[in-house]
Amino acid sequence: MFSKKFRHAYLVASALTVMSLAGCADGVAGGSGALQVSGSTTVAPVAADAAQALKAEGLDITVATQGGSAGGISQLAAGQINIAMSSKPLAKEDKAASPDTDFLSTQIGADAVGVIVTKQVADAGVKNLTAAQVRDLFEGKITNWSEVGGPDLDVFVYDKEPGRGTREVLDKYIYGDEKAPPPPKSGNFAIVGGNLETRNKLESTPGAVAPLSTSFVEGRDGLAAVTLDGIEPSPENIASGKYPMARPLYLITDGKPKGSAKEFLDYVLGSEGQKLMTKHGYLTLKEIGK
Repeated sequence: MFSKKFRHAYLVASALTVMSLAGCADGVAGGSGALQVSGSTTVAPVAADAAQALKAEGLDITVATQGGSAGGISQLAAGQINIAMSSKPLAKEDKAASPDTDFLSTQIGADAVGVIVTKQVADAGVKNLTAAQVRDLFEGKITNWSEVGGPDLDVFVYDKEPGRGTREVLDKYIYGDEKAPPPPKSGNFAIVGGNLETRNKLESTPGAVAPLSTSFVEGRDGLAAVTLDGIEPSPENIASGKYPMARPLYLITDGKPKGSAKEFLDYVLGSEGQKLMTKHGYLTLKEIGK
């Protein structure tokens, strides 16, 4: 979708999952000396770069990705972190589970979830899928790509863990307000976690398909994002909401942020922080009219 010439440095660092940047901070959770930020692997590249930039100002910030968006939200509610990264809006269930938490969501940009296939599948004819076809793929009803105009190749589905922002966007697209059914009992179906794991599985499995942030497939020659119901995940379609799996990206705090948490949010919302959204393939607040 966008240029990501600097992404490699983050991907190497993110393999460590947790990045701690030395300095000092105030208003922290869990008794740690660092500002704790955790959650979505989609938001993490921006947060990690912002933390690195703020290191020069003496802030100590730890960025982690355990459990994705749902993990970050639950850690925030438990008082274990200061800021949750989320690639999904807070649900009524999140608030109901933690009534004593004053969740405050701050949108920092927008992203698109793609239905990603291997280049072999795309080149053989799978350029577009309907919502019904995507549903049948993830429910194990379509088992060979030839059934949707592709090669004679078995389908292998990698779905995301429940609670991941990416998974919730996919479920909303194919099920609406219906509850998603249990995973199919198939040897060609597996559950994956973060974006890097998902991309690695896609690249190493012939016939694979998975939901994944489109920013994570930029420059990956072996992968392709299909159009959905004929609509591509272009910046214009994401900004307008026309693309059916567009989504907002958030930083969430317990109440109004203070101290180093406020400094962190202010930086991400400011001009330098918004440049990081573009750097990592996301839309800025200005681009989506916020």
